[in-house]
Amino acid sequence: MDEACPLSIFRSCALAGALLLAGCGEPGGEAGAEPPATVVVMAEVAPVEWRDTLEALGTARANESVTLTAKVSETVRKVAFDSGDIVRAGDVIVDLSSGAQLAGLEEARAAYQEAERQLARGQELAQKQLISASQLDTQRSTRDAAKARMDVVRAQLSDRVISAPFDGILGLRRVSPGSLVTPGTAIATLDDISVIKLDFNVPERFLAVLAKGQDIAAHSETYPEREFAGRVASVDSRVDPVTRSVTVRAEIANPERLLRPGMLLSVRLYQAPRQAIVVPEIAVVQVGSEAFVYRVAADRTAARARITLGARRRGEVEVTSGLAPGETIVTEGAVKLRDGMRVTAAPAAAGG
Repeated sequence: MDEACPLSIFRSCALAGALLLAGCGEPGGEAGAEPPATVVVMAEVAPVEWRDTLEALGTARANESVTLTAKVSETVRKVAFDSGDIVRAGDVIVDLSSGAQLAGLEEARAAYQEAERQLARGQELAQKQLISASQLDTQRSTRDAAKARMDVVRAQLSDRVISAPFDGILGLRRVSPGSLVTPGTAIATLDDISVIKLDFNVPERFLAVLAKGQDIAAHSETYPEREFAGRVASVDSRVDPVTRSVTVRAEIANPERLLRPGMLLSVRLYQAPRQAIVVPEIAVVQVGSEAFVYRVAADRTAARARITLGARRRGEVEVTSGLAPGETIVTEGAVKLRDGMRVTAAPAAAGG
């Protein structure tokens, strides 16, 4: 009787343990069941057009620019412009001529006309053999000398009339009527800003990819919402031995005259387009100096794939190695994945 009791107690404990284990497997599901797939956004890798860019800072210059100056010492008789005026080629800017020069021109013109008449009369007499050939030559020489004197006076007078050499916009007026000017005295600046020349420096290592006709985009802090498009017009023939850079000149149409000479512009130079594999930056997982994306296999499991990154642009990055066209990667939701996890595509957003 005493020996049977421990055996009964052992059997009762075993039965209770079995019932407890059976109860743990109830209604919560079977032990070891596979977890649900993680919802992510996926995309198939495909080559797209990619344009490499170079960024630099440039200085705007006028298409044509000159400082109008006096050629002679004279008093300003008339100022025919005001600051900021738009002028055409040939328009008179300042008149320095005086009565003495005008009178001298009239005198030279009268002498020339008289010499012309004397030569015509001499030619008639020579045909009748009433004067010698030498007398006719003398009259011709007199006529030529009178014309030369008239041309000299005209040239002197033209030096006293300062006109616009090309179409453009005038700067600040620096003289007034009655001012005495001397050779080199600045009267005003004249700039043709219908086209802006933009000069910027590019490191010499990019010299091989520079070419005339490449597209550029320029931005100014003055107009933060505007982009000014242009093209490379020329590349300097020399590399600066100090900075090891080459100067590139682009031309930008400026019909609204928004850009002015001397402005600082940020420049983006576009190289020829090429095909590249591009992924969203959000798809890249950075671990130290290494970059990864999650590649999705046919059985919908995700595996981390090491990639090499290239150039970047807004929201996107080029993959130079590690991915091939046709592969599927996770573009959103990669931060919550681990190797071997099952994934499923997020439902597409309903159209509006």
